[in-house]
Amino acid sequence: MDAFTDILSEVSGYLSTLGASITLPFLIAIFGLILGQKVPQAIRAGLLIGVGFIGINLVIGLMGTQVGPAATGIAESLGVNLTTIDVGWPSSAAIAFGSTVGAIIIPLGLVVNIVLLATGLTRTFNIDLWNFWHTALVGALVAAVTESFWLGIAAAAVHMTVVLALADLSAPWIQKYFGFPDISFPHGTSVPYIAFAAPLNWLFDRIPGFNRLHADPTTIQKRFGVFGEAMILGFVLGILLGILGFGFDDPRGDSIAILTLAVSLAAVMVLLPRMVSLLMEGLIPISESAKTFVERRFPGRKFYIGLDAAIAVGQPAVLATSLVLVPVTVVVAVALAPLGNTVLPLVDLATIPFIVAIMVPIFRGNIVRSVIGGAIVIGIGLFIATATAGSFTQIAQSAGFELPDGATRISSLVDGANPLTGLFFGASQMGGWTIGVLAVLALGFAFAVSRVERRRDVARKAAAEAELEATQRERASEPPQPAEA
Repeated sequence: MDAFTDILSEVSGYLSTLGASITLPFLIAIFGLILGQKVPQAIRAGLLIGVGFIGINLVIGLMGTQVGPAATGIAESLGVNLTTIDVGWPSSAAIAFGSTVGAIIIPLGLVVNIVLLATGLTRTFNIDLWNFWHTALVGALVAAVTESFWLGIAAAAVHMTVVLALADLSAPWIQKYFGFPDISFPHGTSVPYIAFAAPLNWLFDRIPGFNRLHADPTTIQKRFGVFGEAMILGFVLGILLGILGFGFDDPRGDSIAILTLAVSLAAVMVLLPRMVSLLMEGLIPISESAKTFVERRFPGRKFYIGLDAAIAVGQPAVLATSLVLVPVTVVVAVALAPLGNTVLPLVDLATIPFIVAIMVPIFRGNIVRSVIGGAIVIGIGLFIATATAGSFTQIAQSAGFELPDGATRISSLVDGANPLTGLFFGASQMGGWTIGVLAVLALGFAFAVSRVERRRDVARKAAAEAELEATQRERASEPPQPAEA
């Protein structure tokens, strides 16, 4: 068993070192062949996905490079020393895949998914293999707390079950808002926030005055014309963020930094959607093949294809919300320092689009609601990241990760601050038995969601039949047209 685990660990570590943009083309191409695609089609789809990820990472890297110094400047100007360093999702993924749980997470995740599909407890067939690392990180945290590899594996399986159920639950919002038919997002960063966004949106709808505020990109552009365009919005937000982060102590140098940041964020608003379109070009044929593959084996049942939330981060409302949340997140972190927060958001400021990717559709693209909701969940998440930082640092060092100079504790905004991470971490601290309780609750939740989905199907079918009957009655009541001479 140890030899087998060591081999899987080596393979997992190698894939982690390659990174998503190199690993995914190979995994997706192999997956495409399994799904029945021809070799040229599978290779082309895999390479397009790799190119798309490289493009997305370049644009997000540009955003992170420009935003990071401004965020640090805001924190320094407010005079707060936050000691836990946000190392970002790339480091978190490497730590997760380098853990003992990460060594077998891809086969484990696929087995869990297939079992849930076969039993009708999920509709999502998750082909987003790279992002299984989110599940691996939760499993590794539980293994570190309980000092049990097997409890870590069990926690990973339960986490995957919850993520798939949440993906099913949020799929109607995703499909309607983004226009992605039969798609869901079983993304460990994005999907847990439905638990906050749905009740918050219900609350916002009941606040007089606020419930009539329309602040979606289309409304903003109609009201402000060219100044409401995504590119102009990015430029303006860059100016404001630069002023807050750099000030004007050195007029020449600071003005250069501010303008560079402004143009860079304008570029992000233009380039990211185009990089996403490349990713989609590769994902669509794989998605269609996966749908055919599953429908052939489970005839008569409805399925969703689980994709990376990266295909949504280029949407204007998601991007605009994320840019506004950058300075808001830093200010929230500073404001919560006296209450116990020790995390300085840094690297993962550029990945806020993934945090809000599912929240924005639930808020119907309303940027004001999305920013308020995002600030609330990030504020809660900072306390989670602070609480998990010790164990996060422990598994990082066990996986061979070198801490940044001067850092003693690390975490991340993406997964260290994630509500599911907090749930599993908190439960495991009470004892290994809690993982069994979570397993029962997760299966119950998946069953409840499947019942909701079936009721939705019945309602949709009834509505379609009623519309068809109405159309037929209307046609029957029309007077016959005279025959042409």
